Amino acid sequence: MNRPYAKYLRAGSAMFGGLALGLLATSLSLNSGYGFNPLRAGPWTAWPSVGGAEIDPYARAVIARSGEAPLGRDQGLVFFASNDSEGAPLDGACEYRIIDSLPTARFWTLSLATPAGALIDNPTGRYGFSSVDVLRREGGSFEIIVARNARAGNWLSAGEARRFVVMLRLYDTPLDTDAHPDPQSFPKIVKLQCA
Repeated sequence: MNRPYAKYLRAGSAMFGGLALGLLATSLSLNSGYGFNPLRAGPWTAWPSVGGAEIDPYARAVIARSGEAPLGRDQGLVFFASNDSEGAPLDGACEYRIIDSLPTARFWTLSLATPAGALIDNPTGRYGFSSVDVLRREGGSFEIIVARNARAGNWLSAGEARRFVVMLRLYDTPLDTDAHPDPQSFPKIVKLQCA
C-alpha cells in the first residue's frame, strides 16, 4: 500500500473513532439525569442548578430535548426517585407505600412519571397528590399507596408501566441546596409486595 494513502486512512479512522466516542459520551450524558452536581437525600435526587443561570450545557441540552420548563431556583425544587428506600429500582409490578415526612415547603406535589419524565397514563386519571388534596390522618401525617389495583385512601396507579419514577415538587422551600439535606426529612418509599 502506498504510504501517503496509509496516513490518510489512519487519520480518517482516528477521526471517525473520535466522532463515535464523542457521540456515545454525549448520548450517555443526556440520558443520565440533568448534568452535574445532583442533590441527594436517600432515594431522592434533584438538580438545583437546572432552574438557575449556572445551568451546565448537558442539563440545558436535556431540557431543550424534552421541552420542559424547569422551576426557577427561587421557585422550588423537583426531586426524582427511581429506587425505593432500600435501593431497589421501582417496578410497576410491585406495590409501594410512600410515607411522609416532607421538607418544609409552602406547597408540594407528588406524582408518578415514566423514567423520561412524562406522566403515566392510568385508568383512574389521577396522576398525583398535592399538599392540599392528600388525605391525612389525625396529627397531619399521610401515606400514599402505589399499586395497580385500587386501594382505599391515597392511591396512585402506575398503570401498565413496568418502570416509573416518583416526582416530588417542593414549591417555595427554604431547603438549603448547598448543604446535604437530611434523608429522614424526605418521604420513605417502602416496597410492600410484587405480583
